[in-house]
Amino acid sequence: MAERSRQLSFDLPIDPQLGIDDFLVGASNEDAFSTITGWPDWPSRRLHLSGPHGSGKSHLAATWARRVGAHVIAATSVTESAVPNLSVSGSLVLEDLDRGELDEHALFHLVNVLLEQDGYLLVTSAVPIDRCGLRLADLRSRLRLAPTVTLGEPDDALLKAVLVKLFIDRQLVIDASVVAFVAARIERSFEAAARVVAELDREALSRGRRITRPIAANILPHDGEQVAADEG
Repeated sequence: MAERSRQLSFDLPIDPQLGIDDFLVGASNEDAFSTITGWPDWPSRRLHLSGPHGSGKSHLAATWARRVGAHVIAATSVTESAVPNLSVSGSLVLEDLDRGELDEHALFHLVNVLLEQDGYLLVTSAVPIDRCGLRLADLRSRLRLAPTVTLGEPDDALLKAVLVKLFIDRQLVIDASVVAFVAARIERSFEAAARVVAELDREALSRGRRITRPIAANILPHDGEQVAADEG
């Protein structure tokens, strides 16, 4: 009974662990990880970190920002009046360049100020700079000069490790066999992993049960495999 109680899914706050030691490294992200953690030995004072949503861009950017004392701000939040405060530390993380409406003139001013100060700029987006929808040619030209490091989608081993971390972040205990079952049946992406873990958490909570293979099979795409009914 004690073991069962520990494995129940409670409505507890999600507590993602975002230290550098909590970042899961695999073949798809080791170059980006090495570059970020290799600061200040960067190829340039500007760096573009690219990868799909949920791939760990914000995690890596946050650990770098803590290390160097950089401001972190969404690109959509940059305004002309904010430029002096954002540039005062000499280092900046500019997140999600490809998401939402931008004040491109303010961004251009901010980038120029950082360059004049020999500061460091880390820009994140899910797509290459040329696909971020920038209309201001001067801004696009400045940011194109930043070397790009890319986080790819996970391989099987990394996907399983990510699933385990996502369950731990939700304070859930789950058998390795269930993790393998889930990993084999979802799209190989960080976004899909996060989505299915949230769905499994809700399903287990609604049943007052731990997460089992039958529960997982109930919400995952069917592939013809017969899974024994959950016996309660």
